[in-house]
Amino acid sequence: MRRHCRLWWPMQLLSNEESSSSILLGWFVTCSPSSLDIIVAFTCSEVLLSSYSPGIEGIIHGTCGSMPSVLEDKSKFSVLGLCVTDPTTSNGLMNGAEDDKKKFSEFGNALQEGDTDRKNNSRSCCCFQLDGSLRKSSQYVLGRSNWVLLMFDSPEQTDVGIHRLPKLHHIHWNGLTVSQYDVHVIIYETPSYGAHHFSLCHPGSNEKAKTSIKNPKWVDELHKKQQFIELDTITLAINCTAAAKRIFETHLVPRRSLSQLSIFPMLYVVTGHLFSKFWASISTMLYIVLQFFQTHFNYESESWVYGTSTNVFIKTAWINMRIRCCQILYWPIFLWENDLRSQSCVEYVEKAAMHRHSMWSTLVVDVLLGNLVGWALLYHAESVCLSVLNFMHGFSTFLRSGCVWLMGNPAGFKLNAELAGVLGMASLNAVQIWSTLWIFVGYIFNYIIQGLSVLGILCGFTVPAALVIDMIALATLHISALHWFISLVYSSQIQALAALWRLFRGRKWNPLRQRLDSFDYTVKQHIVGSLLFTPLLLLLPTTSVFYIFFSIMDTTINLVCLLIEVTISVIHVTPYTKIFLWLVRPRRFPSGIWLEIIGCQSNSTASPSTDITDEMTSYKESLHVKDFNREKSSNLVSALHSNYLSLGKIISPHYKHVFLGVSGSTISTVAHGILIGQRMPSMRGTLLPSPMPWTSMHYKEYWRVCHDSLIACFR
Repeated sequence: MRRHCRLWWPMQLLSNEESSSSILLGWFVTCSPSSLDIIVAFTCSEVLLSSYSPGIEGIIHGTCGSMPSVLEDKSKFSVLGLCVTDPTTSNGLMNGAEDDKKKFSEFGNALQEGDTDRKNNSRSCCCFQLDGSLRKSSQYVLGRSNWVLLMFDSPEQTDVGIHRLPKLHHIHWNGLTVSQYDVHVIIYETPSYGAHHFSLCHPGSNEKAKTSIKNPKWVDELHKKQQFIELDTITLAINCTAAAKRIFETHLVPRRSLSQLSIFPMLYVVTGHLFSKFWASISTMLYIVLQFFQTHFNYESESWVYGTSTNVFIKTAWINMRIRCCQILYWPIFLWENDLRSQSCVEYVEKAAMHRHSMWSTLVVDVLLGNLVGWALLYHAESVCLSVLNFMHGFSTFLRSGCVWLMGNPAGFKLNAELAGVLGMASLNAVQIWSTLWIFVGYIFNYIIQGLSVLGILCGFTVPAALVIDMIALATLHISALHWFISLVYSSQIQALAALWRLFRGRKWNPLRQRLDSFDYTVKQHIVGSLLFTPLLLLLPTTSVFYIFFSIMDTTINLVCLLIEVTISVIHVTPYTKIFLWLVRPRRFPSGIWLEIIGCQSNSTASPSTDITDEMTSYKESLHVKDFNREKSSNLVSALHSNYLSLGKIISPHYKHVFLGVSGSTISTVAHGILIGQRMPSMRGTLLPSPMPWTSMHYKEYWRVCHDSLIACFR
């Protein structure tokens, strides 16, 4: 059975001009007995590694322990094998390859059983003839079931157009020497934070769509089949290669003493500690003030009057202030990185950084918009105040003329004069009382405009905008009251007519079973029903025109408030950091991988090598290399690339939460409620993002979290 080996080779190693042998370090990933993935993270000089051979076991163990736990459960970071770049060594290995093959075939049974002869015989291979000091720790470094030997034939350009392309000489696979294999060399660019990384899917694809359709049987059987390649593990390992190299070199190179450090790094560290203590103290003082107000408001909210007034008058402003306070309180928690393992994977670090920077970017944009609108409003406060007062006066005049028009014959309809007069006079009195109150508000309205301007400059645009919503609701309270009163009359009239109509049909509504049942009515009930049905039906047009008029007014006001609330929500949820980074460096947003086949070459002398160019394949396709029927092996060379997200796919998951409660069924339910006289439920505060839970840690603990999170930034 031919084996299939995929060698994931870093691109920067193609330009490595070292002439000495190197040790390969990385991961072995096996998902089937006939398939092996070798992820090469980096190489280390054999001479350098031999000088640290007594502690190499601890270095590799420490590097492996710093990797993400998901990767550590699937594969361990270890020594992969040897990379020979010396031509003389390469010739010696070529001459001894057949002897090694015969030697390992004689001891095949012993190697599979795992006895003590396996280690001795496996090390008799010429690829294990390392430096003597390194051989002392070979029990840990070389005592592995898998071991590979790579070599470079020449520094000249290969058949596929790449300099110094590695060739797989032979593999020690589970203790056996394997020479019959197909090799797929995949060249990848080492991921780095701030540059690029690899990902199989975009963040929004993990959310499972809710569907009631059951999957076919062949789909379930397909998921039960064994995977041919562990793409998730391989992608995770590739994203950890830079961190593995950095951690490994940190253990190899000793740290300099304090006396060897220059004055500038020391000054940087001291400045960082002083700044961390200063800013942590200021944040803790603000935390204590906010906790005091939160405790006071919680105590006051137990009273019915306070709770009702808060929900009616300052509901939206209170929710937005809570969101802003949570943003201020949670900044050290977002900045604090306590999971050291997750920092080894570039993909995890990128996601954590996006989430961490989203808070302060939203805050900065909000404050900038607040200053832009606040200073303009403050500069034109008098003209804005005069315009608003004139608008309110014109709106009151429009309401009066509308009520007078409804008391007559609107659009030629003949209404009941007595009922129209009662409803019209009640509406006119309410409008007149409210207009009189607005005369007193006009004297202080200029100060209200200036207060909103200062609040926008200090707290951002969303806080005064939320307060404007509550002020609009308060200024139009008389319209809401009139709409509620007339809708109550209209809905009662509609329900009475529906009940009387069922009476004439001999039907009765069963509220327990939610259906219409037959019922025997008496003659007296029919007579009383007939006497009530006629006047109610004749008075319905008069009630309807007043209900339609005030429903239009109330719906328009609610839509204006809803538009402002949507604007606030968009400001809160827009990922400004992601948009800026996408414009500057779109490679930081990968979505899937694909392979560009560079060429195919064979180690056989019977048939010439063939080149395959300009071929692309999706990452979803199998990476399996077909058998090219060569005498020894075939090598397929390809380059790993990434697809990238568009700007719409980056933004759309954030905006889905804003319009989560808005759907066709919701709109139809509201429209049906308006037709039967039900008031449209208040939407204030429902489209705003949910505030985070209020933190209640001790102020000393909060100071420590602030200090540690800032110290971590200066390291």
